[in-house]
Amino acid sequence: MIKQKFLLASLAMLLTLTACGQPQQIAPTVAAPTATVFGVPTLAAQPPIAQQTQSPTQALAASPESVCMAPAQLTPAMTEGPYYKSNTPQRASLLEANMKGIKLVVSGYVLTTDCRPVARAWLDFWQADASGQYDNAGYTLRGHQFTDEAGRYQLTTVIPGLYPGRTEHIHFKVQAPNGPVITAQLFFPDVPQNKSDGIFDAKLLLNMKDASDGKTAAFNFVVNTK
Repeated sequence: MIKQKFLLASLAMLLTLTACGQPQQIAPTVAAPTATVFGVPTLAAQPPIAQQTQSPTQALAASPESVCMAPAQLTPAMTEGPYYKSNTPQRASLLEANMKGIKLVVSGYVLTTDCRPVARAWLDFWQADASGQYDNAGYTLRGHQFTDEAGRYQLTTVIPGLYPGRTEHIHFKVQAPNGPVITAQLFFPDVPQNKSDGIFDAKLLLNMKDASDGKTAAFNFVVNTK
């Protein structure tokens, strides 16, 4: 009996030693990344999730109410000028290959006088090129677009040159769906010719800022809807 117990004990010990000598198959786990802060291990900061860069219209304001105070004044109207052409191409960017000039991105809202955004408002822009010349044969630096559901628009173009006898300006027409058309011009700050321009209106000045690849500007149009 004693001999049998001894043999059984020896066999159990042998099995235990054999098992300890074999590598155990453990399901792999991913350890949380660690970093050392003041000598104390801690969870490492995770890389931030890539975020889309906001377009100028998105960065302009969180809501129309933040750029408008009711009752807002209607955008003033002025002369159309001699170079308007209908049936312009629908496009938000007027830039073309090898176009000279300083890039300009204008963004903002089309709003009602009580600061409500106007979705699907029509905007038509036309202007001179960087040397002050209009394309009257084709549609260079001419185009129309529509606001999005939040009433936002964005125009990519170049800063126009000085047309003889005028200051720098961009022509536009804007209209809410089924509303009256407003025709006027956008102007640039700190242009000496503003003082001598016969139709310059400070209410139509762009709010300009420097950008890495040119300039950005903001302007909000206020229209009637009927």
